[in-house]
Amino acid sequence: MSQKNRISSKGRVNRSKPLSFIFNGTRYQGFEGDTIASALLANGVDVVGRSFKYSRPRGITAAGAEEPNCILQVGSQEATLIPNIRGTQADLYDGLTATSTNGWPNVDKDIMGVMGKLGGSMMPPGFYYKTFMYPESMWPKYEHLIRKAAGLGRVPKERDPDSYDKLNHHCDVLIVGGGAAGLAAALAAGRRGARVMLVDEQNEFGGHLLHSTQLINGQAPSQWVAAAVKELQALPDVQLLPRSTGIGYYDQNFVTVLERRTDHLGERVSGQSRQRLHRIRAKQVILATGAHERPLVYGNNDLPGCLVAGAVSTYINRYGVVPGQQLLLMTTNDHGYQTAIDWLDAGRPVAAVVDSRAAPRGERYQALKARGVTIYTGHGVIEAKGKKRVSGALVAPLNADGTQVTGKAIEVACDTIATSGGWSPVVHLACHTGSKPVWRDDIAGFVPGPTVQKQLLAGGVQGSYALSAVLAEGLVAGREAAVAAGYGELSASVVDAEISTRDPQEDAAQALYLVPHSKPVSRAPKQFVDYQNDVTAAGIQLAVREGFESIEHIKRYTAMGFGTDQGKLGNINGMAIAAQSMNKSIPETGTTVFRPNYTPVTFGALAGRDAHHLFDPARFTPMHAWHVKHGAEFEDVGQWKRPWYFPKAGEDLHKAVNRECVATRTSVGIMDASTLGKIDIQGADAREFLNRIYTNAWTKLAVGKCRYGLMCKEDGMIFDDGVTSCIDDNHFIMTTTTGGAAGVLQWLELWHQTEWPELEVYMTSVTDHWATMTVSGPNSRKVLEKVAENVDLSGENFKFMDWRSATVAGVAARIFRISFTGELSFEINVQANYGLHVWEALMEAGAEFNITPYGTETMHVLRAEKGFIIAGQDTDGSVTPDDMAMGWAIGKTKEFPFIGKRSWSRSDTARTDRKQFVGLKSKDPQVVIPEGAQIVLDPKQAIPMKMEGHVSSSYYSANLGHSIALALVKDGLQRTGQTVYCPLADGRVLEAEITSPIFYDPKGERQHV
Repeated sequence: MSQKNRISSKGRVNRSKPLSFIFNGTRYQGFEGDTIASALLANGVDVVGRSFKYSRPRGITAAGAEEPNCILQVGSQEATLIPNIRGTQADLYDGLTATSTNGWPNVDKDIMGVMGKLGGSMMPPGFYYKTFMYPESMWPKYEHLIRKAAGLGRVPKERDPDSYDKLNHHCDVLIVGGGAAGLAAALAAGRRGARVMLVDEQNEFGGHLLHSTQLINGQAPSQWVAAAVKELQALPDVQLLPRSTGIGYYDQNFVTVLERRTDHLGERVSGQSRQRLHRIRAKQVILATGAHERPLVYGNNDLPGCLVAGAVSTYINRYGVVPGQQLLLMTTNDHGYQTAIDWLDAGRPVAAVVDSRAAPRGERYQALKARGVTIYTGHGVIEAKGKKRVSGALVAPLNADGTQVTGKAIEVACDTIATSGGWSPVVHLACHTGSKPVWRDDIAGFVPGPTVQKQLLAGGVQGSYALSAVLAEGLVAGREAAVAAGYGELSASVVDAEISTRDPQEDAAQALYLVPHSKPVSRAPKQFVDYQNDVTAAGIQLAVREGFESIEHIKRYTAMGFGTDQGKLGNINGMAIAAQSMNKSIPETGTTVFRPNYTPVTFGALAGRDAHHLFDPARFTPMHAWHVKHGAEFEDVGQWKRPWYFPKAGEDLHKAVNRECVATRTSVGIMDASTLGKIDIQGADAREFLNRIYTNAWTKLAVGKCRYGLMCKEDGMIFDDGVTSCIDDNHFIMTTTTGGAAGVLQWLELWHQTEWPELEVYMTSVTDHWATMTVSGPNSRKVLEKVAENVDLSGENFKFMDWRSATVAGVAARIFRISFTGELSFEINVQANYGLHVWEALMEAGAEFNITPYGTETMHVLRAEKGFIIAGQDTDGSVTPDDMAMGWAIGKTKEFPFIGKRSWSRSDTARTDRKQFVGLKSKDPQVVIPEGAQIVLDPKQAIPMKMEGHVSSSYYSANLGHSIALALVKDGLQRTGQTVYCPLADGRVLEAEITSPIFYDPKGERQHV
């Protein structure tokens, strides 16, 4: 297979290992070490995709993460298909299959391209906002067509067969970027004993040194890289992660890194995860992320064959690929000349070099001049010529500041145009933490601004481009990071070996972003700023004329920087064009905000192993096996599998629940309550914290006592409830609803960490630490007395809402005399590993009393008979304690206002027609009103009826012999005895009487015996 652009004299690819691959149905060949992009260029493939809006042919432009055009669909099977892979970062493997993400019927002959060419002038920025508004009824049709035309790639229809995982790390120094600065920093920190992690997105370390020709210590830069990597590998506390991209930088030096572990090995590799997400907490972070070279904006600059100058050097020196036959180079700086030198050294002719500066005198300029290359100074490439590949370019003289064409253009024949408009530091990670980048005129770029993170910078990311400075800054950053991480004493005894290199003499660069054309911008050939989204200089100017001044608004109106490259190539040029249009400076205009992730990340990597049955793990109590053995039916509550009911032969849900309810009220029942949220709260300010969180008072709660508490959100509405017990003066155990446990803990931490950090209080979830058994009913004390030791269970010495330490079935326990059934009840808490043993002992002790295990459904019935609420079922986020007739749970004399109190002063919470908590008794005692049923006063009124409330809980009570319901009814506390109606969807209308919500033992005598 011919690779017409491959040369034998250069490159780091393994020519002894050819690799076959398919692109858009055609088979090609590359070598081990190629990327898809380098292999396509080697084979002379020009068009790799089509643009978003105009469907113009696009070729490879860059060589790294900044590439906007070579976005591919990779995979030969539906299950292994991966959309939107960047060809410049995807390693080639044998058998790889890739296709372009758009183009119909194919990328070379795209019907949409004809429409873009004919109708492009009618599709300026925002045309879709203006065009598809009328008629309104047609929007669904418009939307279907727009969605069909938009987007890149497609989601595979079959399940991903690969596995992914996550790994957590703590290190002293994390270095993001494995180029010259990053390697030097790693050497300096690692030699001083620090635990160092060095990550780089490429398949090997070295960064630009892999294609540089500038000697280090008198040897090729690749040799220095190899020696540095070898030394780092030998250091005991240094971890190297190639093919690993720093994708997010968060508070407290927390960095996420995506490692591509097997992407380069094949389409499907079994035995290990495809990708791994590293979650790294570092004492010090060094950003050595370098800089991206900026292309220049000129007419038709999107034609295949238009590349960034540095990318051309990368393909030649690293991959042994010359991406064309004849080069035209335009540059605004001396470094760009290196591309022409590399091109000549590869044996291909340079048509000309175009320099926007009038009088360059740099070392590379002199070298090219000595080799007889034509150099146009004070000129610019104003337009590329060609259809599906560059065939030439118009070169015209420019004025001193590069803003106007001053003479007649000439056409230069070429098939490749390389441009260098300067460098943009890769500030993205620094911005993730909220640091705002700062503009520097001397480098014509943004650099990271001040930060609160323990962060150091080295190299191109802070605008240092000379190799000697980059290496020196890396060593300094590594030393400083090691000292800051606690290795100062060892640092004093380590001397870093000198790294010497000679930088070529360079003249100052010119700040030029948009190369002028002989025609106005709006009439010139399209000058592209964002290649992927077809954002042009004319489009940005139009956005400014239409009144958009904020760069963030301009970004959204034009879609600049919205693509998979997130504006890495085009944003600075776009900001400069917008600034010029508004007669502002770039610092005044500002930059857009960069957010995680730095490059696109597959959902699989974010999920890791938390997929399938691990996505929402099931939680089991210590007694789960017993429940299964005894035929329990389960329901999901949060993540817990809770026994729902325990049917006997021939029983359905209703018969089983009726039996369990009667047994508990008449003798004794037992329930597994291990799932209740349990939060251990300790600290000198624990009482004060509880006073602020709960509506009632906690200052005087004595050791050995328990208290019911209500929590409200800031709006004064009930959030959760539970019983909290005083273990010691500064130690409490809070219980919460099963489903609300995680939310309550998060709520407590939120207020402690953000509002009251001065309080000395610590919260720990101990839900899984304790197994809890509720023994309830008239005979519960008798059952417990048979297995409990070291405790007096008599009513005189162990009162309602007390707790005691004891020994139960030989196991240390805490016994709480609290009740959610209204019966004499004891909650026994033991260390979770002993839960099953104690449960079985209680069952044995209760056998003579016909002890009956019951589940959540019976618990609901029993508590509803007593009018006890379930937060989240009987409350819906819109009711206050007063609405629930629970004013007794409000501490009215507390010094510090608890959460929600201030909101009760609002007029809305004082309305008399608020929904209030009541009971309902169906006029037909055997009919259970459906939960959620709406309540009206007049069942004959026209639809839509005026709703007066709704049913929150509803059951049949075997103990009472009739159905009961709990409801929220407007002004319900004043409507006791009134008849209301519940119209149902099937046409029936159920009649009910408003009653007290307490249906059973209204004085509470049974729980106090």
